[in-house]
Amino acid sequence: MWTLMSPLLAVVLLLLADSSRTVLAAGKSGKTSPWLTLHGNEPSVIAKGGMSGVFPDSSEYAYSIAMQTSMPDVVLWCDVQLTKDGYGICLPDVKLSNCTVIGSVYANQTKTYDINGESVSGMFSVDYTLAQLSKVPLIQGLYSRTEKFDGVLPILTVDYLESLKPPGVWLNIQHDLFYTQHNLSMKNYLTSISRKSIINYVSSPEVEFLKSINPLFKKTKTNLIFRFLGSNLIEPSTKQTYGSLLKNLTFVKTFASGIIVPKDYIWPVTADLYLLPYTSVVLDAHKMGLQVFASDFANDALIAYNYSYDPVSEYLNFVDNGKFSVDGVLTDYPITASEAIGCFSQIDKTKPGAEKPLIISNNGASGVFPGCTDLAYKQAIEDGADIIDCPVQITKDGILVCLPSMDLMIGTTVTTSSFSTLSTIIPEIQNGAGIFSFNLTWADIQKNLKPMISSPDFSGYKLLRSPENKNAGNFMTLKDFLTFTKDKQLSGVLINIEHAAFQAENLGFSVTDSVLKELSDSGYDNRTSQEVMIQSANSSVLVAIKERSKYKLVYKIDELISDAISASIKDIKKFADSVAIMKESVFPKDLGFITSQTKLVEKLQSAELSVYVYLLSNEFVTQAWDFFSDPAVQINNYIQGASVDGIITDYPATASAYKKNTCLKDSPPPNYMLPVQPGGLLSLMAASALPPASAPFPSLKEADVLEPPLPPASLKSAGDNETQLRNSKSDGQASTMSMGMLILMLSLVLLV
Repeated sequence: MWTLMSPLLAVVLLLLADSSRTVLAAGKSGKTSPWLTLHGNEPSVIAKGGMSGVFPDSSEYAYSIAMQTSMPDVVLWCDVQLTKDGYGICLPDVKLSNCTVIGSVYANQTKTYDINGESVSGMFSVDYTLAQLSKVPLIQGLYSRTEKFDGVLPILTVDYLESLKPPGVWLNIQHDLFYTQHNLSMKNYLTSISRKSIINYVSSPEVEFLKSINPLFKKTKTNLIFRFLGSNLIEPSTKQTYGSLLKNLTFVKTFASGIIVPKDYIWPVTADLYLLPYTSVVLDAHKMGLQVFASDFANDALIAYNYSYDPVSEYLNFVDNGKFSVDGVLTDYPITASEAIGCFSQIDKTKPGAEKPLIISNNGASGVFPGCTDLAYKQAIEDGADIIDCPVQITKDGILVCLPSMDLMIGTTVTTSSFSTLSTIIPEIQNGAGIFSFNLTWADIQKNLKPMISSPDFSGYKLLRSPENKNAGNFMTLKDFLTFTKDKQLSGVLINIEHAAFQAENLGFSVTDSVLKELSDSGYDNRTSQEVMIQSANSSVLVAIKERSKYKLVYKIDELISDAISASIKDIKKFADSVAIMKESVFPKDLGFITSQTKLVEKLQSAELSVYVYLLSNEFVTQAWDFFSDPAVQINNYIQGASVDGIITDYPATASAYKKNTCLKDSPPPNYMLPVQPGGLLSLMAASALPPASAPFPSLKEADVLEPPLPPASLKSAGDNETQLRNSKSDGQASTMSMGMLILMLSLVLLV
């Protein structure tokens, strides 16, 4: 066997951001909650192969990290396979090639066996002794997960798992009939191991096997659980489908004390991944006195769009829905299940959440609806955003509108409209071709374009944002946006201004003047109930705004930095109250792993600048591996680990739920709510797997901040067009003021 880092050392390196902080040993056991489980207990967290969402399933790292980042009473799940010499080992698949590198160690030894009536080819534990398998390390079985811990961690025996002294052990026996054919007895193995260890749960999808061991465990603390597989699959001993057996729970009760079912048995989904009404499975089983466990939970699996890629939200639907609660969940990410049960359940949603973080929307709730639409803004408010934002763009007829980008190819259906031929390249705005808002009138946009939900680059993953809402909602002018927000429960609004210099020089339009006029006309100059924030990546914009208003100003740093020299911060202080920085500027990462934590937040805050971080999304592929594919862990690290003042997100509901989680009041918090240690996962890798050292991000310098003043918004050939633009009405009926001529002139200049 390989020499491994001890579980304690691994955890210290990985998780504990403050080694002086004492980890809660008792969780929240002192609090009582009206759980709707069979016995009224808190639902159990069952770690499938440990933290198998990150580490190879059933490895020492997976089990050790699961124990240290989960509920104090977490149960460790082991899929038991038997070796040729009768030892029980923990492997998630009967085919060794799916979870180990056996093909590299013992080449050309494939065999074909009958497994539950199917002919299966591969390499199997029944053909190797424990000594032989000790030379075969584990791998991550899913290609979508990191492979950086592959090939170094050994296969573990059930005895070794017990030596870790876990709070609970669950042995799953999947192929008793197969092992019987090879003169190996799972029953005898369980009899032997139960004499020296306490097994909390034994499960199997084979009726006859559970019947055969029922007398063995009848007067013990071991729970026998019947495992349901796919509803159309055949149970090998009764020859009935699992779906039909579910209708006969009276029969199941004769040999089991509970059932474990795929989660869609309880909350089914449509073919296009939307939730259907819940079934009666849990309620029916509880009436029979059977515990119910739900399986197949994983943060990096496709879940119903109703959950908006928030795995905590999914767990809550099973444990805290007001109708029933499952008795436990089987998960590849026990930290998330622990958060959901220990921190996010049994919350009084009518009470306000914590003061931090300030939640600022990104184009409204743009993860749920197309960005900058009435529906996205309405959803953001319902979801608990403190600040909702409007990125202002200018139309051909001088109307200020809220759109995700000046390039209509982002966030609209312009490429499939009659305006698709207007594509052009404007280097001052972006490198690639675009169809820009100033090419179309407001009436053109309203009549011919539809909103389109954002589709970020998810690096080859087929992740969509709610297809049902793909083109839902209506665009809004800035005037409409400000009218809409007036009577809403919001801390304020944020207006984002970009490309102001380009618009002044080439369109004869002062976006700063127009925004200030619109705010004044809407009564925001005198409002005290809502704060106005104006954000820009251009210091010249904020300087111009500061000279004429008292609005809060946010300087957006749109490049990755690791530090800011004192002189640059001093310059920022002259025109801004706060700074928005990229999330990787706080926790730099390499190949998806966090390498360190910068001191940028602390440095900016010491200059009395509030710090907001962007962009936090729920999709697991947008997060560092260190955050366990969990948006709550990500938020927690930026709030508890980096102390940022606010987050900018396209999923305000997730951030709002975080602010209301009850563990924020715990001191110290439970271990599953501690921030992760930057570089912790890297410290667990073999040297050969480490990414090459990369140069740190640059520091922000004075030259990066200082800009010349905005140019005057006029063109010699345009006469008084700028004044007319500034005074144009925002109801779509304003005079076009020869803007078409300006656009034509601009196009000719660019072509030349």
